[in-house]
Amino acid sequence: MQNQQKQEIHLKILSQLEKDPQITQRALANALGVSLGKANYCMKALIKKGMVKAENFKNSDNKRAYLYVLTPKGIEAKAHISMRFLQRKIEEYETLRMEIEQLKSELEKQGTASEVG
Repeated sequence: MQNQQKQEIHLKILSQLEKDPQITQRALANALGVSLGKANYCMKALIKKGMVKAENFKNSDNKRAYLYVLTPKGIEAKAHISMRFLQRKIEEYETLRMEIEQLKSELEKQGTASEVG
């Protein structure tokens, strides 16, 4: 389960970086609802894995400002993680749908039994 959580946060980070390559780690942490430390840790992991490339802004007055670029490996990983995430959510949906149908069936049986008796 912990691996799924890690993949979900990586997917969210990759998605955010794709939308806004100039996002700061603080803004990223706020957008994802995680601590700045966790955002930094995850960013370093994605950079180390070669999924994200961090480049300094050459024309920025803020020399700590970065441009985060998804590498081809990062784009491929995002697609792969997205597919697994979607499959997992479909399985969860199907399980819930079956549970709902079972509960409806049980309630209908109880309703019919109380009307007769």
